[in-house]
Amino acid sequence: MITKIALPLLVISLLSVAFIAGNKTTPKPQAKTGFAVVELFTSEGCSSCPPADALLAEIEKETQNKPVYLLAFHVDYWNRLGWKDSFSNSKFSSRQNQYADWLNLKTVYTPQVVVNGSKEFIGSEENILRNSIKTALAKPSTGNLAISTSKTDNGNLMLNYNSDLPTDGYSLAVAFVIAKASNQVLKGENKGKTLSHVQIITQFETFALGGKTNGTVNVQMETVNGKRPTALIAFLQNNKTGKITAATSLRNLLALN
Repeated sequence: MITKIALPLLVISLLSVAFIAGNKTTPKPQAKTGFAVVELFTSEGCSSCPPADALLAEIEKETQNKPVYLLAFHVDYWNRLGWKDSFSNSKFSSRQNQYADWLNLKTVYTPQVVVNGSKEFIGSEENILRNSIKTALAKPSTGNLAISTSKTDNGNLMLNYNSDLPTDGYSLAVAFVIAKASNQVLKGENKGKTLSHVQIITQFETFALGGKTNGTVNVQMETVNGKRPTALIAFLQNNKTGKITAATSLRNLLALN
């Protein structure tokens, strides 16, 4: 039996517990839903790539309120033809080659799309891309990933992660994104064209989790072409197969600076 004197103390105690729980830095996974991580490998030096870039921009507009995560990786192997893509990075080419190993491909090419780390096709194939996204969204995920930021200090981002999935043999992938940009191409196959891009990856980092389902990683954010990333996309990826099992994102990174 709760006395009249004990009742206010009980209320205060419950409020204290609620306050403490509400200030935990560990993010909580949400309800399990289907998702689609769409990785486009592209280049300003490739004449076949602009239609794929334009298609990605259409998909972005159509899926703004859906768990569709778009990543445009600009590879560097087209730079040898005379035009250096200012968003290109050898690390992005290495990632595409990693997919060639994971998916048993004989070669890499642009534009290439990979969905959820398990299906690849030509990046300008609109029907295949739309159907792949639709299928991925309709398939409930087996678990979730949640992320939050604790602080930024001199460009360092403290990223907290939490998952209800096993992480042994998995890595946490973190991609930093610029929402949109355009460049006038002066040389190469796209000479004379002004090319527009969306969801441009400026930096890509992976962290082996070693079985830990929650923790914190420290990332030094980089600036590309004078621009700082506006968002990040994070996902869990199997180190042996490349399959992506959960994904999420953080928007408005500039507000953290």
